[in-house]
Amino acid sequence: MSISDANTFADKIKSAVLVGIQLPQVTTSELESSLQELSRLVTTLGYKVVGRVTQKRSTDRSLAVLGDGKLMELAEWTGGSGKIAKLVDRKKSKAALKWDEEKLQEDEEEDEVENHDSDTTPVESQNKKSAQIVIVDTELSPSQLRNLESATGVTVLDRTGVIIEIFSRHANTKAARLQVEIARLTYVAPRLRETGGGEDRGGGGVGGKGSGETSLELDKRKIRDRIKELKNELAAIGNEHLQRRNRREQEISVALVGYTNAGKSSLMRAMTGSEVLVADKLFATLDTTVRPIYPETRPKILLSDTVGFIKKLPHDLVASFKSTLDEALNASLLLFVVDGSDASFRSQLEVTQNVLSEVGATDVPRLLILNKQDCLSSEKIIELQNEFPEALFISTRNPSDIKKLREKILSYFESDMTDEDIFIPYTVKGIIGELRAKVRVLSESYDEKGVTLKVRAVSEKLEQIKKKILTSGK
Repeated sequence: MSISDANTFADKIKSAVLVGIQLPQVTTSELESSLQELSRLVTTLGYKVVGRVTQKRSTDRSLAVLGDGKLMELAEWTGGSGKIAKLVDRKKSKAALKWDEEKLQEDEEEDEVENHDSDTTPVESQNKKSAQIVIVDTELSPSQLRNLESATGVTVLDRTGVIIEIFSRHANTKAARLQVEIARLTYVAPRLRETGGGEDRGGGGVGGKGSGETSLELDKRKIRDRIKELKNELAAIGNEHLQRRNRREQEISVALVGYTNAGKSSLMRAMTGSEVLVADKLFATLDTTVRPIYPETRPKILLSDTVGFIKKLPHDLVASFKSTLDEALNASLLLFVVDGSDASFRSQLEVTQNVLSEVGATDVPRLLILNKQDCLSSEKIIELQNEFPEALFISTRNPSDIKKLREKILSYFESDMTDEDIFIPYTVKGIIGELRAKVRVLSESYDEKGVTLKVRAVSEKLEQIKKKILTSGK
């Protein structure tokens, strides 16, 4: 795969065939759930899934992931030869030949077992030969990628490549684009291959001595230099984000976290009235959005929408989006938004918890939100309420549910607040307006000397206000 191939292949692809590998520790239902999710990822890219090939294997580290029989079946979808072409004819040692022979024998044995114990339904041959890309539901090594492309004759992507491509298309802000580009180049670098010219080398260094670099080495060096440049740009933007975050640190903040397409952006729109993107697709939101809850509360509560998580999320993407996920790390409260109508939401919740652990957000208080209850039966809701007694069940389409969540958030923060009467003489200017903006005013009364406000706030904020009144009255 060359850099240009990685950028432009998507525009030429119309249909795709999926490949799933069922390892010993993976159940049939888990395999099916993973392939369904991969199908949604591929659909998000705008491609049509025309079929799938699955196989039970003891490992996904074999030469071409699939056994010879399944490799031929996959090639029927693409019009390929089904055989792995030799990259270079070279004399091999006895040890290497023995290893190849053992590997080939293992593949043949596993293929024979799978053919006798297969839970897949054969597809009629006339429906095949229509796939223009193969997408594998695991991460492939560079050699596996080359072998599959050789056998199928078409472009091959693994799950990581699909996710990175989606991120590339959906990143809107400069920070998100830089983060995605770093992850993409990190992914592409080890998968680069010579694209013509073989192992031709450029001129040597100073004085023209030495063999110089091959075109492949030159491409890899360019990528390393580009990644370094992108990281420097991202660091500069990160400083700006840190400054903005520091300005907001006196505000109460709530972060929406959860699996992709769980309904976070819909909840963000319902809670804040902002025109954030809402779409029924995976990774519709990559850029963190911060808005105050509307109608505005006193004190103000900021709500942030973060990037969604997914199973097998590439580690490089988690690392790249650490600055985005810092919104969760620095939040006062996390709302774990879960699609309660999804049968696999428990494993999705586990993925969310694991990713947040990677960025160090394990100690932030959290509230579980089971969303899309309008898609659940009454019996199912009762069952889930017994299983998750602390969870809040809502539908973002129901205004009363949004009001209930708003009150729940307010009551959470007010549990640490105290009520106190504060007297403000008429001679003190500008304090009342600041009080109304920063704390909750429960009642107020007036006399000939000033106004008494009954307020609810945290103790630290009350002490700051009292000191300011004393200072202003002098």
